[in-house]
Amino acid sequence: MLKSIMTCAVLAVGSVTVAHAQDTLQVQGTTPNLFLEHTVRKGETFYSLSRSFGVPAKDIATANKLPFEKGVQIGAAVKIPLTAANFSQAANAAPGANLHPVYHRVAEKETLYRVSQNYNKVPLDNIRHWNNFSGDGLQKDSYVIVGFVKGSANGAALGHPAASAPAATAPASTPPPVAASTPVAKPQQGTPPPATPPAEASNTPEETPAAASTKPVAESTHTTAPPAVSTPANVPFETIYSQQTAGKDTKTEKGPAGWFKSNAVLNSGKYYALHNSAPRGTIIKVTNPLNGKFIYAKVLDAIPQLKQNAGLIIKLSDASMQALSTNDAKFYCELTYVE
Repeated sequence: MLKSIMTCAVLAVGSVTVAHAQDTLQVQGTTPNLFLEHTVRKGETFYSLSRSFGVPAKDIATANKLPFEKGVQIGAAVKIPLTAANFSQAANAAPGANLHPVYHRVAEKETLYRVSQNYNKVPLDNIRHWNNFSGDGLQKDSYVIVGFVKGSANGAALGHPAASAPAATAPASTPPPVAASTPVAKPQQGTPPPATPPAEASNTPEETPAAASTKPVAESTHTTAPPAVSTPANVPFETIYSQQTAGKDTKTEKGPAGWFKSNAVLNSGKYYALHNSAPRGTIIKVTNPLNGKFIYAKVLDAIPQLKQNAGLIIKLSDASMQALSTNDAKFYCELTYVE
């Protein structure tokens, strides 16, 4: 009887370990072909994955040899490339709204030096810093942070690594692990990194495109994480734009824009947008170069992958048509924002 109980206990522990491993953002491959493996969820598209993992949508399609125009299938395992554009291994990198730890599972007799060599020759001191190591000892099957993936989504779209991933196992010579409830600025040995709380979703009516005429928008509103950029409800978008761009390099885009119907109040100064690379909550300055008029629009989501949206760099709520003095179905515009 006792033997049976012990066997059940071992199996239960093993199941928990596997569950943790499946939720972990675990790096695959070796330099220079590093990637993450992600199982596609309902509503996800190349564009939503692009925003979640900070890599161009077409790069994901290419890495998986998938036709871009056909999209991704629910349940499919796709490779997410880790490149210089979306994978940070800087010494000062730390978990946050836009950075999510990527782990390596330690093999038997594997050394810290070998881990460093396999993952872009990341400095040993960086690995020690991220994992709060005081020595170089590694334990088999422990998890070691080797960098951080950049993305606009909070933990939800990335498998909640901060909430459920096993952290690196402390070498024998290190101090006891910090209690799980102790707030920390970086991952501690023996404890999971602190979870990044998702931004609260706004219930403001004008932030939701009108249901009667936004089938494309509904398809775009998939199960990605809450906005990475917080935008206070009663602060003018122009003020938030100034805060977001202060002291930062801005990106400029030029090209055709389209419209979607929304229930935003006319002349309220609250305009909304669909955009494929700016994080949700980003404020974009949209200028009509024909007359110099401009507005500030808040990004709600990505542009749906539909034929009628081909080539568009942005879709704006129809309340902004009057402010930009145009009623064309498509018009040329200039965008300025911070990614």
